[in-house]
Amino acid sequence: MGESDIAGLLRTMLVVIAKLGGPLLAVALVVGLLVSLIQAVTQINEATLSFVPKVAALGVALVFLGAFMTTTLSNFALLLFDRMVAIGGS
Repeated sequence: MGESDIAGLLRTMLVVIAKLGGPLLAVALVVGLLVSLIQAVTQINEATLSFVPKVAALGVALVFLGAFMTTTLSNFALLLFDRMVAIGGS
């Protein structure tokens, strides 16, 4: 296994990390901005008011994106195991 193979695996790993974490971070960011906007307009500064909607939105996002995330992670794990078998066999 050469340096180019390792660099390819690292690039693939970073893409998988972005696929798994990106949508959840985006959902948390959008909900946080909306709640902050509502808090600024109404002048209500309650810590739980920003926490509870984020947790609920992340739960909903995980329900909808869970299958995609599981498939992506299992495909990457299978790729890694296949590479390990190929290296061990040569």
